[in-house]
Amino acid sequence: MIVDIDVHLEYEITQPTRLLLQIEAAGHPGQHVQSQSITFGGAVDPARVKAEEGIGHRTWLLANENLVCNYRALVNVTRKKVGLETLLATPLPDLPPNVVSYLMPSRFCQSDQFQDFTAQQFGNLSDGEKVAAMVNWVNINISYVSGVSHAQTTAVETFSQGQGVCRDMAHLLIVLLRAGGFPARYVSVYSPGAVPQDFHAIVEVFLDGKWHMVDPTGMADPLSTVLIGVGRDSADVSFLMSFGPINFIAQSVKVSINQK
Repeated sequence: MIVDIDVHLEYEITQPTRLLLQIEAAGHPGQHVQSQSITFGGAVDPARVKAEEGIGHRTWLLANENLVCNYRALVNVTRKKVGLETLLATPLPDLPPNVVSYLMPSRFCQSDQFQDFTAQQFGNLSDGEKVAAMVNWVNINISYVSGVSHAQTTAVETFSQGQGVCRDMAHLLIVLLRAGGFPARYVSVYSPGAVPQDFHAIVEVFLDGKWHMVDPTGMADPLSTVLIGVGRDSADVSFLMSFGPINFIAQSVKVSINQK
């Protein structure tokens, strides 16, 4: 399946500022970047570097005036959908070293505070059935409501409020999974099913020795989802980090299935 991506970002820059941008589709198993182009108006000295886990790329920029960034890509997604219920948990001692860190609490995902809840709510389940139940629980119990959270909202706050956006729902699912003994990581993606269209957040869970995409909002289909990057939580996969003053002007993200 070919996915067409069109991104426009525009920010006011009042003084020379270093920026770290992560919006490129990653070259990764299950997806192939057929073509892409990116332009940076108002910025110089671009330096492209590997992102977390070596998955995808970030770009360092020095913005001397208003930043105008345009990104276009065509990505062929060949990923196959797998039923979570059929998968087995990887025994914890068998986890690869780089996976173990995704069992730990992180800045927005305080999984150590959810162990009792997870045991009470899902203790009678195991393996992929337990994971599927956790995904379903977040989907049913957390309402998708724009504007009710902010960049510092944690999974604990989302759990208490019972509402949030994709970022918040991903963080909450991550804490349930980690508290239940499943490595889980935050994933920034492009998805044609995301409403409203934006940089979308989902989760990958480690089962049967592999990472598998799950989306507690129910909007992202793995068969048409394009991975940008991964991390412990949203702090690791921000599409734009500024190391100086910056003001929003305009942003658009358009993701569609290419019918040609």
